[in-house]
Amino acid sequence: MSNAAAAPATTPTDAEPLPTLSLDNVACRRGSRLLFKGLSLEVRKGQATWLRGRNGRGKTSLLRMAAGLAPPESGRVLWRGVPVRQDPAFMRSLVFIGHANALKDDLTVFEALQFLARLHGRPDDAATLGDALERLGMAARRNAFVRTLSQGQRRRAALARLTLERGASVWILDEPYDALDADGVQVVNELLHAHLSRSGCILLTSHQAPGAAAPAMAQFDLDSFA
Repeated sequence: MSNAAAAPATTPTDAEPLPTLSLDNVACRRGSRLLFKGLSLEVRKGQATWLRGRNGRGKTSLLRMAAGLAPPESGRVLWRGVPVRQDPAFMRSLVFIGHANALKDDLTVFEALQFLARLHGRPDDAATLGDALERLGMAARRNAFVRTLSQGQRRRAALARLTLERGASVWILDEPYDALDADGVQVVNELLHAHLSRSGCILLTSHQAPGAAAPAMAQFDLDSFA
């Protein structure tokens, strides 16, 4: 297993563009415990990185930090050289799907997806959202309330957001394969391949191996920074 660590971002030249997403010598603290320190990582356009580590090592904390949802204890998180928490363009480009699915229980599946699409400035017309639910095998459940869904169905509904993406956005995904059957895993891998082909970048965690059909992923071992 190899770490995809890299040197801190520097001023780019025409031959060396800025990385898409860069964590520069970051540390993370949870209460009195320092989860990791001295961590540097780059995820470039067209690249997927699989964040590995034992339970409690701070994988979800690192993803939230990379997404600009939480500040590092020290160090910098940059997108194209700009601190992510100061860059509205990064937030517009970001797709963050956490381990919780961010679906409102009292909405239907269609309404919940439409709410998220509108919140993040993505297409929210009925045809587009219907196609998204069809792609994730959730068309038959579009009018079901979220609270009635199984965990796997909730995950599929949340992941339908990925089909709304058309540009080279930044995907940060916490356990995207969680609770999915083989068909669901295949669809997710197809979406990852398509995203990388349009020069998007992906940072994800997964307790289960993505499988042979997944795109090539650099592996980054968080245990090395404890």
